[in-house]
Amino acid sequence: MSTTKSAGATKLGRDSQPKYLGIKLYDGQKARPGMIILKQRGSKVLAGKNVKKGADDTLYALKEGVIKFATKSKTNFDGSKRKAKIVSVE
Repeated sequence: MSTTKSAGATKLGRDSQPKYLGIKLYDGQKARPGMIILKQRGSKVLAGKNVKKGADDTLYALKEGVIKFATKSKTNFDGSKRKAKIVSVE
């Protein structure tokens, strides 16, 4: 008995589907309630004013307004500081 299948069986062709992550609405664009602003894995960008984080770390708008991205210095639990990107709807 052979350990692999005969002609016609290939080991290729099992590539995963793209996840379509990234920014969907940019700085200065208008957002309506429920519109997805950013899809991400982990909290690389934090939710600011009028923005909520979904179960898969997706950020979406709560109110109608204009998207604003900002950088803020955040303090970690061990006292060290890091730069954090924050998105808000104003």
